[in-house]
Amino acid sequence: MEVLGILLSLALLMFIAYRGYSVILFAPVLALLAASLQGMSVMPAYTELFMERAVTYVKSFFPVFLLGAVLGKVMEDTGMAKSIAHEIVKALGKERGILAVVLSAALLTYGGVSLFVVVFAVYPFAVALFREAQIPKRLIPGCIALGAFTFTMTMLPGTPQIQNVIPATFYGTNTWAAPTIGFLAAALQLGLGIMWLERRRKAAQAAGEGYGNHTLNEPTIKDDETANYPHWAISLLPLIAVVVLNYAFTKFAWDPSMLKPFQGMGLKLITPAIKNVAGIWSLVIGLVAGIFLAVLIGYKYLPKDRGLQNSLNAGAIGSLLAIMNTASEVGYGNVISSLPGFKSIANFLLDIKIGGTPLVSEFFTVNILAGITGSASGGMSIALSIMAKDWLAWANQVGLSPEILHRMASIASGGMDSLPHNGAVITLLAVCGLTHVQSYKDIGVCTVLIPFLVGVAMIILHQITGIL
Repeated sequence: MEVLGILLSLALLMFIAYRGYSVILFAPVLALLAASLQGMSVMPAYTELFMERAVTYVKSFFPVFLLGAVLGKVMEDTGMAKSIAHEIVKALGKERGILAVVLSAALLTYGGVSLFVVVFAVYPFAVALFREAQIPKRLIPGCIALGAFTFTMTMLPGTPQIQNVIPATFYGTNTWAAPTIGFLAAALQLGLGIMWLERRRKAAQAAGEGYGNHTLNEPTIKDDETANYPHWAISLLPLIAVVVLNYAFTKFAWDPSMLKPFQGMGLKLITPAIKNVAGIWSLVIGLVAGIFLAVLIGYKYLPKDRGLQNSLNAGAIGSLLAIMNTASEVGYGNVISSLPGFKSIANFLLDIKIGGTPLVSEFFTVNILAGITGSASGGMSIALSIMAKDWLAWANQVGLSPEILHRMASIASGGMDSLPHNGAVITLLAVCGLTHVQSYKDIGVCTVLIPFLVGVAMIILHQITGIL
């Protein structure tokens, strides 16, 4: 009965997220419903379990959300993101239209631009290219999702997306953890995704299907419009700065004694050791440099009616919604994990001992919770906050590197997270003026099925070879 109460709460959270209601409001309601069904006092559960974990999450990751959102907004408002996307599309041409759209989204995401900004930046050029090449418009969401929601979000080492940052705080790693596995996973994900989308294009072409007749959200790009954007090569500099500085500072020898003065103040620190926050510090430095360069390069291209102040403010405000959504899901997970009924679920997941390491247990747990919450970062944060210590202890017993735990947690978070109720999927379809019926099959294959298979393949590869 205790487990049924938790499952009921989880099912309602999925349903509410799918229906488009805010998890900021309903995550605490459903967490407290589950707590009350198991006899736990509601108000202490709210203040001491839900809010404590939610606030700790904000404390840990707000700088990454804030700076990533600001960089994305500046890149969007200056036209720099569109300049890069336009150049890639132009260089590859309509013959390789699918690859052009995927790579445009991938480059922007790997440079630190938020997923949502990437959707808005790439979509207009994807429409122009697909219309000219007579590729069905229904394939555009799958292309953007493959480029932005998969390998550059969770697999490529060094990606500044939050899904690659969170594991570092639990495992004492950095964003470049397990680079060989990361690069191999990314290459396999990209190759299989392109193969699927090209197969779909050829099938549509053989059936005589073209771009289609669409009227909803059909953008038009004038021939001289991109002349008002910064040059694409210069526009790349902020993104390069983020990646290079992030890498450089992960190799920097931070002084372990830096925390000592703060430990003596009686503060509740995010972490007791430098290694758990060095990854965040490195990324923050990279993002600050990227924002500075983006402002310096793109200032004169900002709209006259919406200057720098508006871009910075909009980015900052936009980051609040993103982090509060995830923090609410993390608070929900903390309440659920504290209930007596959850012990049975946790024991079941920890008892998955396939391969003799925690990798399979971690992979399935993160996938399941990401699917339930409809959020890669939310599901992974819940899973790691509950079970990371057990997985790490298990890994130490069998001589498994924390780096592979980091990489597999990140890869797993980008699997079942993008089920139909995922917020990014819903936004992507809305921007493209398409429906789940028209386009979700391709999104699902590229962002759920293939990442899951890639994750399984990487676990097997690591078990056989031991490579990181």
